[in-house]
Amino acid sequence: MRLFFQSLLILTLTFLAGCKPADKIGSLPDIDNNKKEIVFVTHNGPSTYYLDNDNQPAGIEHDLAAMFVKQYFPGYEIRFVLVNSISDVIPSLLKGKAHIAAANLTVTRLREHLVLFAAPYQEVQQQLIFNNEVNQKPKNLDEIKDKKIAVPAGTSYAERLAELQKKHRVLHWHAEQGTNTESLLEEVADGILDYTVADSHLVSLMQNYYPNLEVALPIGPADNIAWAMPKNADHKLKSKVNEFFSKIKKDGSLRNLLDRYYGHSERLNTLDVTTFLKRNSTILPKYIHLFKQAQDITGLDWRLLAAVSYRESHWDTYNTSPTNVRGLMMLTEDTADLMGVTDRLDPKQSIPAGAKYIMKLKDTVPERIPEPDRTYMALAAYNIGYAHVEDARVLAKRLNLNPDRWADVKKTLVLLKNPQYYSTLKYGYASGGAPVIFVESVRSYQRILEKYQPAHSPDIYKFRIARN
Repeated sequence: MRLFFQSLLILTLTFLAGCKPADKIGSLPDIDNNKKEIVFVTHNGPSTYYLDNDNQPAGIEHDLAAMFVKQYFPGYEIRFVLVNSISDVIPSLLKGKAHIAAANLTVTRLREHLVLFAAPYQEVQQQLIFNNEVNQKPKNLDEIKDKKIAVPAGTSYAERLAELQKKHRVLHWHAEQGTNTESLLEEVADGILDYTVADSHLVSLMQNYYPNLEVALPIGPADNIAWAMPKNADHKLKSKVNEFFSKIKKDGSLRNLLDRYYGHSERLNTLDVTTFLKRNSTILPKYIHLFKQAQDITGLDWRLLAAVSYRESHWDTYNTSPTNVRGLMMLTEDTADLMGVTDRLDPKQSIPAGAKYIMKLKDTVPERIPEPDRTYMALAAYNIGYAHVEDARVLAKRLNLNPDRWADVKKTLVLLKNPQYYSTLKYGYASGGAPVIFVESVRSYQRILEKYQPAHSPDIYKFRIARN
C-alpha cells in the first residue's frame, strides 16, 4: 500500500509538472455559461482522433464526442484540444483545459485517484508484442529479461508493468517520453525494439500494416476504456455523459461505431497481409491509372476499387472462377452484358465496369442509409446480389436489429443459410457468410492502401459528365 501511494504521488506530480501559475483547475466556464462550447482533450491516433482522406476529423473518440454534443447539448459548439501523447491528456484535464478527456483512456487505480471516469464503453486486453522475424515467442515474462522493452510514459501499460515487476524481478523496461504506442509498434516491426505493450484493438489494426507483429502473451486482466472528467466536474455533465453511454449501448449506436472502426481489423491473417503488401509494390502499379480513371468516372475512391479488385482476383487479369466469373473485377456474364463489357479479361473494360456497377448498387440502397454503411451494403450486394442483402435487412428488422446499419445486417446475412430463417424470406437460401467476409476483407485492404498509397484528386468535370 505504501508503494501504491508513493506511485500515486509521483504520478500526480508528473501530471501537474509544467503547469503555469495562471493555470488552475476548473478554469473552463460551467456548462450554463454564455460561452456555449464543450471542450474535449484527446491525442492523434487510429483509436482516438485523426484527419481522414478528405481532411475531415475522424476516429471513434471524435465520433462519440460529436454524437454526445449533438444529442445532449444542441446549439453548443464542440472543440478539441489535441495534445502530443496520451501522457499529456490527464494533465490537460487537471489544468482546466477541457471538460472531458476522450482519448482511449484505460481505467486504472492510479488514474481513478486523479479523475472521475464515466461508464466504460469498451473492453480491451493489454498484449505483449514482438517481431516474429527477429525473436521467438516467449512462454512467460521471465524469458524476456534480457530484451529491450519500452512503452510510452504515463500510460496504463507503464502502470501495469510496474505492478508485474513486483512478481517478476528480472523484468526491466523503459518508459519513453514524447512517443506513442503506434510509433513503438513500428519500432518493433522494424527490429529496433524487441517488445512493447499495446491494447488488443490497436494491435489488430497495426497487424494489417506490419504482418511481422505478433502477440506474445496477454499482460494482466482485461481493461475498460472510458471518458474522464475532473473530480469537480459539473454534475449535469457527469449525469449526461453516463446517460449517453447507457443510451448508445441500448440502441446499438455504440456497437455500430465500434464495428465501423474495428469490425474489419481481424479479418486478414499474416499471409494475407504479406502477400497483399508484396503485390501492392509489384502488380498494382500496372493498374493504378485505371483505378484512378474509374474514380474520375464514379467518384469512388480508387483505393476502394483496388481493394475490391484484389479481393476478387488478386489483381490477376486472367483470373476465372469455376462459375465463369472473370477478370480483375470478376464480372459475371450478365453483369458484363449489363455494363456493356465485350471482353471481361481486358482491364480497361473490367475496372470501370466494376466501378460503375458498384455505383449502381449504391444507388439501389435506400438513400436514408448513411455512409459508410451504404457502401458496405453495396459491396455485399456486389458479392451476393442485392436481393439477398434486402432479405437480410428484412430479417434484421424482424429480429429488432437496425436494417440500416451494416453491423446489424452482417449478423443476419450469415443466417440466410439457416432454413429457420431463409424459408420465411422472399429470395430464400444464400451463403450469407461469404459477403460478410468479402466486405470486411475489402475494408482491411482499403485501409492498408490508404496508409501506403496517396489519395487521388478526381477530375470533377469528367465525374459530372459521367453521372449526368
